[in-house]
Amino acid sequence: MEYKSGFVSIIGRPNVGKSTLINRLVGEKIAIISSKPQTTRNNILGILTKENMQIVFTDTPGIHEPTSKLAELMVKSARDAMQDTDAILFLVEPIPNVGRTEEKIIEGLKKQSAPVILVINKIDTVKKDILLEVITKYTEKFDFAAVVPISAMRRDGVDAVMTEIVPYIPEGPQFFPEDMVTDQPERQIAAEIIREKLLRSLDKEIPHGIAIEIFSMKDKKDSLKIEANIYCEKQSHKGIIIGKGGALLKKIGTQAREDLERAHGKKVYLDLWVKVNEDWRNKRGKIANFGFEI
Repeated sequence: MEYKSGFVSIIGRPNVGKSTLINRLVGEKIAIISSKPQTTRNNILGILTKENMQIVFTDTPGIHEPTSKLAELMVKSARDAMQDTDAILFLVEPIPNVGRTEEKIIEGLKKQSAPVILVINKIDTVKKDILLEVITKYTEKFDFAAVVPISAMRRDGVDAVMTEIVPYIPEGPQFFPEDMVTDQPERQIAAEIIREKLLRSLDKEIPHGIAIEIFSMKDKKDSLKIEANIYCEKQSHKGIIIGKGGALLKKIGTQAREDLERAHGKKVYLDLWVKVNEDWRNKRGKIANFGFEI
């Protein structure tokens, strides 16, 4: 039997469920999930390996109107992911009109040669007649290779997405070891887990001005010690992140430690410090130092 391997990009506006979908497709949590938009900052590879096939999924930052240098780089990263891919999953919400951001994405898709599968997420939130209207509105705009309604959160329809992808995966070699599920280094994964807990605990703009630096990671046989800095852009934000009597920082640390222990299968000691680095999102050097692609 021939071996198949290929690349699939997942694109869409922020907060449509791209990270949830890639976690479902790969079968493990490799991308952080939050109700906040612009959660994913770098392109993240999720690797699904089966007996006769390997599919490399790219979870991209949400495409939006950028308001900082970091946001500009995020949008560029997402658009670059549409190049040299075997198939594209265009993820949208079940809203019966094509928004301005989606219109721009579709214009970009018209320049691509890869087949585009429209994935309508969060179908558990609307009635069937609304879903049919959504399908009509989008298929009038673009000739999609397939349309798949899903609820990534409920795992409904994820198998159907895979069914539509497989015909477009060409014959090819295995690119990654079969036990590898992501290209993210351990420190980056740890940083993203901490950032996820911050995103879930903080309101409004503060989460998007946060970066995590893992400056020490000591792995022993039966334990793992991680030390990290949480950088924010304002002194006032620092106090909010720490919380009264350090309560919020302690809560974030506990939640992150529990996830890290599940991921590593051992005891984790996690120490967090909060520091201020003003306007780092508009400084290319700082963006690079914090591990973001530029």
